[in-house]
Amino acid sequence: MPRRQHVTARQARLGVELRKLREAAGLKGREAAELLGSDSAQVSQIEAGLAGISEARLRRIAAHYACTDQELIGALVAMATPRTRGWWEEFHGLLPTSFLDLSELEHHAAYRWDVDFLHVPGLLQTEDYARALFSRRVPELPEDEVELRVRHRLQRRVVIEDEPIPYKAVIHEAALRIKVGGRATSRAQLARILDLSEAGHIAVRVIPFALEEFADITAAMVYAGSTVPRLDTVVRDGPHGSLFIDSEAQLGVFRTLFRRVEAVSLEPDRSRDLIHRLTKEL
Repeated sequence: MPRRQHVTARQARLGVELRKLREAAGLKGREAAELLGSDSAQVSQIEAGLAGISEARLRRIAAHYACTDQELIGALVAMATPRTRGWWEEFHGLLPTSFLDLSELEHHAAYRWDVDFLHVPGLLQTEDYARALFSRRVPELPEDEVELRVRHRLQRRVVIEDEPIPYKAVIHEAALRIKVGGRATSRAQLARILDLSEAGHIAVRVIPFALEEFADITAAMVYAGSTVPRLDTVVRDGPHGSLFIDSEAQLGVFRTLFRRVEAVSLEPDRSRDLIHRLTKEL
């Protein structure tokens, strides 16, 4: 397969997982290449995401690496299939690559968890709320790029609206009280959350100010779950864009953090009651 000019996060992740399998088998790149009748350069390109791999060759690699986890192999095969050219491709070259990578990650996710303390999670945001956030970014964005980001954020909602996956959002009361875009925008945003929270596949839970001893759990996150836990991904905002986290140890940490914030948050019904009260205060 030809060398790729651009490597997506999903393609890079496949290469990382294949490298992990090779290393677990105790093989060097040269030794793996000999087993495949290839060369070490091609193995390196596959593991770097620079070259694709067919299903047949991937299954051969798994066999040579003594991987017997059929569920994992099947998930890797799915990742190796030709890239889905989804709706996000219209933003290629217009928005940072991480925006497209996040959209593709969400498209393939089996479920999704969000935790946020200062803002309403992106999938729940209204158009006006999203525009207010992007308009206040530092350094300031040109108006046309603000509109591009808003349109992209709204289209991302397809994963909980048109093609719904199980979705859990844990939001601190602070994020609901901060008046992003003013009172009218905040009121409409709370109403939007209430509407979405009625859907059977969506669970919204609130961490109230009244909760005691919570200062040590402050890890905002986007958690995209796979059919195979080791292929889950956490996305966090960094100083220069989104950071995609996929190490098994770190994934375990974030699963624990999510369970903790979920455990201390209000049940969905009580969360809706709190949001109703906040709406009336505006």
